[in-house]
Amino acid sequence: MRRLGLWGLLLWGLGLAQAPILYLPLDDRPPNWAPCAWGLVLCPPKEAYRGPEGADLSRLRVWLLATPGKRLVASVDVLAYGGLLQSRHLALPPEDALARLGPLLSWKVRHGGELLLFGVVPRWDATQRGRNLAVLQALARWSGLAGVYLEAVWDDALRGSPAPGEARSLAYPSRPGADEAGQVLLLRALRPGLRVAVVYEEVALAHRVTPYEGLPLRETVAGLLGSAGAREVALAEGPDLVLYAYGGRNPRRAIQDLLHLMPRFPVVLADLSRVNRGDPGLMAYLQALGLYPRLAAYASWGTPANNLGSALAQGGLFLKDPEGRLGRLAEAYFAYWWGEVGRLWVRSRFSEPLPERASAVKELWPYLELEGHRVDLLRVEFPWRRSFEAWGLLEALPLSRWPEVVN
Repeated sequence: MRRLGLWGLLLWGLGLAQAPILYLPLDDRPPNWAPCAWGLVLCPPKEAYRGPEGADLSRLRVWLLATPGKRLVASVDVLAYGGLLQSRHLALPPEDALARLGPLLSWKVRHGGELLLFGVVPRWDATQRGRNLAVLQALARWSGLAGVYLEAVWDDALRGSPAPGEARSLAYPSRPGADEAGQVLLLRALRPGLRVAVVYEEVALAHRVTPYEGLPLRETVAGLLGSAGAREVALAEGPDLVLYAYGGRNPRRAIQDLLHLMPRFPVVLADLSRVNRGDPGLMAYLQALGLYPRLAAYASWGTPANNLGSALAQGGLFLKDPEGRLGRLAEAYFAYWWGEVGRLWVRSRFSEPLPERASAVKELWPYLELEGHRVDLLRVEFPWRRSFEAWGLLEALPLSRWPEVVN
């Protein structure tokens, strides 16, 4: 029996001896915490992350200083404030926030590893954005240290948001996004130098200013490739991976593109048609033609930067791991299903904080087949007791065994 759980529980600890990469997530929501179950990195104890209450900072510091590693991918905001939610409104002087980041440099001195760090320029409604910007500006001196990579990502920039301008004022790289940032930096840590060709559903999509980003999509893509340590190449150069950006205009034409690309290259598909939801028409084509299991990765769960970044990261990280690739595709399908079906069902029946009986939504899970396996949804959990995000515990059984399981 094979499980793909809490977004894909797979072979914890596999490969850590060969590549001891530490990962300090922004918080414990699914896109941030998911890499901790992929068998590629070492994470703090799950109990150190306490949902919307924020992280236990003393416990994180103890774990960090006691744990050696080759590289550390870390959120600045979780150590400074306790997580993304707390970073927006926690009243804390900038000098105190900076002091809380001291263990990062202590870890580097003690264990000799590299630091790959990201901080968040908060969204429009944050009450502490001036403090956060002051902290990010003060961190500029870290970016000049050997063995330190630092970037800023801006969160949910609606039209007129000051976040893009604030980010561009910093003396180190910045781009849109937030919840995919940990995954993208893990790609930089584990597989730098990936050669990526970018294909847009239509030429105009590259120039479109996408929701929550505040700049043309081609600039978002360039920033993501820079974060990942990847290099953009043309299709004629034989890329390691093709990143296909689908804007929702014509699913039939997108499928034709994929049919042309997939026999020649591993292709990751970022569905940018809607925020926090995928395109059912495109998914229907992918399923009917048997293309979904052949993708290198898929994402539709968030904003354009979220989807582009997580698809790119997962496609690159599992490029030579067929089982891991299928595990990520199962998780990505759960996220698509949650945005299209599960979330609507829960919101129509329950108020928040969600009761346990909201997990009955799992009975709506459809039949999903991936490479000779049937994927079932065993349980749905709500880590923050709200409907926006959910964990899915998935199980994959070979189709050859399915009759005996039913009987």
